[in-house]
Amino acid sequence: MTSSSALDAGRAAAADRRWAEAYEQLATADASSGLAATDLELLATAAFLRGEAGAAVDALTRAHSVSVASHDLEGAARTAAWLALYLIELGDMAHYVEWLPRGIRLAEGVEHPSSVTGLVRVPPAIAQLASGDPSGAAERFREIEAIAERFGDGELAAIAVFSRGNCLVEMGEDAPAFACFDAAVEAVARGDVGPIPSGVILCTVVVTALMGFDFDRAVAWSRALDDWCRQQPDLVTYSGQRYALRSSLLVLQGAWSEASSAADLAMSRLRAGDYRAVFGAPYYHGEVQRLRGATHAAEESYRRAGETVWDPQPGLALLHLAQGKGTRAREEILRSASAADVFTRRSLLPAVVEIEVTAGDPGAARRTLRELTTLGGPIPTPMLSAAIAFADAQVRFAEGDAAGALVSARASVEGWRALGVPYETARGRVLVGRALGALGEADQGRAELDGARGVFASLGANPALAELEDLIGDRRAGVLTPREVEVLRLVSTGLTNRAIGERLSLSEKTVARHVSNIFGKLSLSTRAAATAYAYENGLV
Repeated sequence: MTSSSALDAGRAAAADRRWAEAYEQLATADASSGLAATDLELLATAAFLRGEAGAAVDALTRAHSVSVASHDLEGAARTAAWLALYLIELGDMAHYVEWLPRGIRLAEGVEHPSSVTGLVRVPPAIAQLASGDPSGAAERFREIEAIAERFGDGELAAIAVFSRGNCLVEMGEDAPAFACFDAAVEAVARGDVGPIPSGVILCTVVVTALMGFDFDRAVAWSRALDDWCRQQPDLVTYSGQRYALRSSLLVLQGAWSEASSAADLAMSRLRAGDYRAVFGAPYYHGEVQRLRGATHAAEESYRRAGETVWDPQPGLALLHLAQGKGTRAREEILRSASAADVFTRRSLLPAVVEIEVTAGDPGAARRTLRELTTLGGPIPTPMLSAAIAFADAQVRFAEGDAAGALVSARASVEGWRALGVPYETARGRVLVGRALGALGEADQGRAELDGARGVFASLGANPALAELEDLIGDRRAGVLTPREVEVLRLVSTGLTNRAIGERLSLSEKTVARHVSNIFGKLSLSTRAAATAYAYENGLV
């Protein structure tokens, strides 16, 4: 194929969003005879979306040099701005700063003003937000929006309104922030926004909706992200984050087997080159593993997530709480909450309440609950209302107020049930059952506990099921402890007791005891039968 035909094929593939072919053909044309600046920008886009970050930065840097050499100041300013944005996205804070003044200086020399004068202001405004000045950054983004509107630049307008939403989130102004995100997502749906900022917008708003307890928006925006990714089957960047976020929502919706599959896909796309999934893929994988009782695997997933700049909380602290490491869990969650911005802190507070209650400090739990309620605002979202009601029930029960706990627990159950979140609904029912039991309504209480047990069993929520069975004092066949689940999973891989012991740092004798307990609880007699049970029940 000639250089010209490769270039034509690359341009056509990029127009159709066939990024693998676009990258291959444009790279071929570039290697053969070089590319013009605009085609180098296209090559950079294709490389970025294929997970080839280094190649993307190289192509865009060369596009900048070509624009400077040809005295195309507008092209040079545009590529300088995008280079800064690429490097910010990739976390290369050591190099992006050199492009900030360069883009602004070049834009000042453009003969005919255009929206590039707004684009070059985006990276400095992001830097201002990152430096801890969300209010000042929000004002800068308003100015950029005005420039975008003046020149009819829909993409720049979407970037600016989305970025202003991020500022408002940090300022604790949820309602206007989410209105900004609505506008940005609508711009993506209209096709006003290029692929790279579209991916950033869609991934970020889903994360923010989940952290902000806005369940309806999280579901709607996750669908938008799914649809956008499906239209680009060659996409690598953003695809892992898509599956990680889908896993989180599927957990909430009670589709845990699908959530596990989505988490596995997120990890595979991370390995394929999706830099965006470096935290989300292992963290949400850890969440599924923790809830199912695969404690060893969950710990490893959280460890990988923690190797990034983000803290794997509240998942890791809740895992340690379930392992009986209450002091460690408390230290971790309080350290994370104290260092977080207001928005992130609020997302951690329900876990803080639970850990403080378990630690036997209802006073600290009450203070945390009060803060959570205050940060929820006068009209909290339905999801946050359910979380607050559950936390209130936990605190009241710990304080000895069974009647008050019953009212709050029932409100929690109603809230989670209306949202279609079965696991949290079942946790609320456990509190209802405990409160009823404390009030002398043993039969009604037992009915609630039995209902919760059925949900936990159907989901494969082994730790919650084991904890409930301990509470009831009636261990039934098929209920395994988290450690037994770990041993069963390893038995199903064909490992001997000695090999399992080495993997879990247990003696061979201890493993043999676990295997014996598993056989007894499940009414099984062979390792083959145990393996079949593990596969049939989605434990592996």
